[in-house]
Amino acid sequence: MTVPVHPQAQQILDGKAASGAPPTWEQTPAQARAGFAATRELIGAGPAVASARDIVIPGRTGPIPARVYTPVAAASGIVVYFHGGGWVIGSVDDWDACCRALSAASGCRLVSVDYRLAPEHRFPAAADDAYDALTWAAGAAQLTGAGPLIVAGDSAGGNLAAVCAQRARDSGAPDLVLQVLIYPVTDHDLDRPSYRSFSGNEFIVNRRDMEWFWNHYVPSVSDRDDPSASPLRAASLSGLPPAYIVTTEHDPLRDEGFAYADRLRAARVPVQHRHYGSQIHGFFTLVNVLDDADRAVTDAGAAIRAAAGGAVRGSDKVTQEA
Repeated sequence: MTVPVHPQAQQILDGKAASGAPPTWEQTPAQARAGFAATRELIGAGPAVASARDIVIPGRTGPIPARVYTPVAAASGIVVYFHGGGWVIGSVDDWDACCRALSAASGCRLVSVDYRLAPEHRFPAAADDAYDALTWAAGAAQLTGAGPLIVAGDSAGGNLAAVCAQRARDSGAPDLVLQVLIYPVTDHDLDRPSYRSFSGNEFIVNRRDMEWFWNHYVPSVSDRDDPSASPLRAASLSGLPPAYIVTTEHDPLRDEGFAYADRLRAARVPVQHRHYGSQIHGFFTLVNVLDDADRAVTDAGAAIRAAAGGAVRGSDKVTQEA
């Protein structure tokens, strides 16, 4: 039986409905980006860290802006984080509170990457920037002795994290101790049951939103089969780093998150899978607002801390959260 939406998350959905804002798929990218300002204001400031500084990473096709968070406690590793937003929306400013919280919870230095957005920069621009940032961070870890490397992201950022893990495996570098995939986009199939269940405009992300995102990022449907766009379509998932995966019940991306976790396990990759039965897509970002977001970030931080310390865990079961 499906668990109802958590009351705190329902308040977010009620506020969305009351705002009268048009659906994302009826907006221009510029309008959708501007609309995130209200969410950023709702979230407020993240926890204090020892430092947060903006840098520029040298990418193969140009500079990549990023923000580096150093926790108050000594950093035991580096997390390279990619924000969500369907490859069209989002920035390091929009994800500042979430990234501060994850850096503090993990005890790791965190690099939040401002990869290029579509439609100005279409596939594979975001994936290329993500991998360039990851390889740069690997070099920085070696130079500073910051320790193990973890790749992470939510939604479209989870897609980029999964793609980076596959590229790292295929090229032999960099070495990753963990991939953290928060309700990741893993496939372009919009006919899965979870997509059909969320085909209206009630939720933060709905089926037509995802269609809009895909049309901006990968307008050529044939290109969407490329594992750098749809990592679930890779021929093999063997040899990938251990995964920590978060899914939510009230989310069109739910089924592809489960499918990716299942394929990783079948490929003998250690997987921790946390499923939030009363939560909605986007909840992880809403620290300070949703109790489950604070808990989920804390738990993800603990998994990162354990991986950075050399502990690898996996399970054949999904951990069901209320």
